Amino acid sequence: MKKLLGISLVLLSVALGACTNNTTEFDCTGSTPTYTNNVKAILNTNCATSGCHNSTSKAKGIDLSSYSTAKAESNNSRFLGSIQHSKGYEAMPQGGSKLNDSLIKVIYCWTQNGSPE
Repeated sequence: MKKLLGISLVLLSVALGACTNNTTEFDCTGSTPTYTNNVKAILNTNCATSGCHNSTSKAKGIDLSSYSTAKAESNNSRFLGSIQHSKGYEAMPQGGSKLNDSLIKVIYCWTQNGSPE
Protein backbone atom coordinates (compact mmCIF):
# COMPACT_ATOMS: atom_id res chain seq x y z
CA MET A 1 0.00 0.00 0.00
CA LYS A 2 2.84 2.41 0.88
CA LYS A 3 4.55 1.57 -2.39
CA LEU A 4 1.37 2.34 -4.35
CA LEU A 5 0.93 5.63 -2.49
CA GLY A 6 4.56 6.57 -3.21
CA ILE A 7 4.18 5.83 -6.91
CA SER A 8 0.95 7.84 -7.02
CA LEU A 9 2.66 10.85 -5.43
CA VAL A 10 5.52 10.70 -7.93
CA LEU A 11 3.10 10.53 -10.86
CA LEU A 12 1.08 13.43 -9.47
CA SER A 13 4.25 15.52 -9.09
CA VAL A 14 5.26 14.82 -12.68
CA ALA A 15 1.78 15.67 -13.96
CA LEU A 16 1.64 18.94 -12.04
CA GLY A 17 5.15 19.86 -13.15
CA ALA A 18 4.13 19.44 -16.78
CA CYS A 19 1.41 22.05 -16.32
CA THR A 20 3.70 24.84 -15.17
CA ASN A 21 4.55 27.79 -17.35
CA ASN A 22 8.12 27.17 -18.47
CA THR A 23 8.67 30.37 -20.43
CA THR A 24 11.68 32.56 -19.76
CA GLU A 25 10.96 35.64 -17.70
CA PHE A 26 12.52 39.01 -18.50
CA ASP A 27 12.88 42.11 -16.34
CA CYS A 28 10.37 44.58 -17.74
CA THR A 29 11.29 47.45 -15.43
CA GLY A 30 11.03 50.62 -17.51
CA SER A 31 9.87 48.67 -20.56
CA THR A 32 6.27 49.26 -21.63
CA PRO A 33 6.04 48.29 -25.29
CA THR A 34 2.79 48.79 -27.17
CA TYR A 35 1.35 46.85 -30.07
CA THR A 36 1.38 49.83 -32.42
CA ASN A 37 4.88 51.10 -31.63
CA ASN A 38 6.77 47.88 -30.98
CA VAL A 39 4.98 44.54 -31.34
CA LYS A 40 3.12 44.96 -34.63
CA ALA A 41 6.33 45.14 -36.70
CA ILE A 42 7.75 42.03 -35.01
CA LEU A 43 4.58 40.01 -35.57
CA ASN A 44 4.09 41.25 -39.14
CA THR A 45 7.67 40.33 -40.06
CA ASN A 46 7.86 36.97 -38.32
CA CYS A 47 4.35 35.64 -37.71
CA ALA A 48 1.53 37.32 -39.62
CA THR A 49 2.93 36.40 -43.01
CA SER A 50 1.36 34.66 -45.99
CA GLY A 51 0.75 31.01 -45.21
CA CYS A 52 1.16 31.51 -41.49
CA HIS A 53 -0.77 33.63 -39.00
CA ASN A 54 -2.23 36.38 -41.17
CA SER A 55 -5.93 37.14 -41.60
CA THR A 56 -6.19 34.90 -44.67
CA SER A 57 -4.14 31.87 -43.67
CA LYS A 58 -4.83 31.69 -39.92
CA ALA A 59 -2.57 28.65 -39.44
CA LYS A 60 -3.99 26.51 -36.63
CA GLY A 61 -6.76 29.12 -36.25
CA ILE A 62 -4.33 31.82 -35.11
CA ASP A 63 -4.43 35.30 -36.66
CA LEU A 64 -1.75 37.74 -35.45
CA SER A 65 -2.36 40.40 -38.10
CA SER A 66 -4.35 42.90 -36.03
CA TYR A 67 -4.24 44.30 -32.53
CA SER A 68 -7.47 42.64 -31.41
CA THR A 69 -6.52 39.16 -32.64
CA ALA A 70 -2.93 39.42 -31.39
CA LYS A 71 -4.10 40.63 -27.98
CA ALA A 72 -6.56 37.74 -27.71
CA GLU A 73 -3.82 35.23 -28.57
CA SER A 74 -1.34 36.87 -26.17
CA ASN A 75 -3.51 35.67 -23.28
CA ASN A 76 -2.80 32.05 -24.26
CA SER A 77 0.31 30.42 -22.76
CA ARG A 78 1.14 28.91 -26.16
CA PHE A 79 1.83 32.42 -27.47
CA LEU A 80 4.98 33.01 -25.41
CA GLY A 81 5.81 29.32 -25.14
CA SER A 82 5.96 28.95 -28.91
CA ILE A 83 7.88 32.18 -29.47
CA GLN A 84 10.42 31.23 -26.79
CA HIS A 85 10.74 27.65 -28.09
CA SER A 86 9.81 26.39 -24.61
CA LYS A 87 9.48 22.70 -23.90
CA GLY A 88 5.97 21.44 -24.60
CA TYR A 89 5.14 24.13 -27.19
CA GLU A 90 5.44 24.14 -30.97
CA ALA A 91 8.46 26.31 -31.82
CA MET A 92 7.66 29.41 -33.86
CA PRO A 93 8.34 30.76 -36.35
CA GLN A 94 7.92 27.32 -37.84
CA GLY A 95 10.83 26.38 -40.04
CA GLY A 96 12.67 29.55 -39.05
CA SER A 97 15.17 30.58 -36.45
CA LYS A 98 14.09 31.54 -32.96
CA LEU A 99 13.65 35.29 -32.58
CA ASN A 100 16.52 36.98 -30.78
CA ASP A 101 16.13 37.67 -27.07
CA SER A 102 15.64 41.42 -27.54
CA LEU A 103 12.57 40.83 -29.75
CA ILE A 104 11.25 38.14 -27.42
CA LYS A 105 11.66 40.53 -24.48
CA VAL A 106 9.57 43.17 -26.27
CA ILE A 107 6.76 40.64 -26.80
CA TYR A 108 7.13 39.27 -23.26
CA CYS A 109 6.98 42.74 -21.67
CA TRP A 110 4.03 43.65 -23.88
CA THR A 111 2.08 40.69 -22.53
CA GLN A 112 3.18 41.36 -18.93
CA ASN A 113 1.87 44.93 -19.21
CA GLY A 114 -1.57 43.76 -20.38
CA SER A 115 -0.87 43.85 -24.14
CA PRO A 116 -1.57 47.59 -24.62
CA GLU A 117 -2.44 48.95 -28.04
